[in-house]
Amino acid sequence: MSTAHYTPGEIAERFGISLDTLRYYEKEGLLTQVERAPSGHRRYRASDVELLYLVRCLRDTDMPIARLRDFAELVRDGDHTIPRRVDILADHDARLTERIAKLQERQQAIRHKIDYYRGVLAAADDEEIAR
Repeated sequence: MSTAHYTPGEIAERFGISLDTLRYYEKEGLLTQVERAPSGHRRYRASDVELLYLVRCLRDTDMPIARLRDFAELVRDGDHTIPRRVDILADHDARLTERIAKLQERQQAIRHKIDYYRGVLAAADDEEIAR
């Protein structure tokens, strides 16, 4: 049974990232050691794809690179690090929950201002119609 492998181009396209970003993630230690084909080209396994998905998820939610590096190292170190990984993810989730709440507050303020300006525009339209 052969293992599926993916080229850097396939991975970049799948995740909507540049090849430079993919190389950066490798250089920063966010991915496991990437295999090389006999030709010397990098090739990714399904497990690399899974880890990259999580890395992108965490990056997209503003986890710092240093924290991501720590997390990736724990993944590479094996299952005995799962309790620590849970702690890191739970901490990140709590920070994300706080951030989302703050963003929702800001969104409400923006919506209030939109409603206000629409009211100003409606009043101006009503004034023009009355003339």
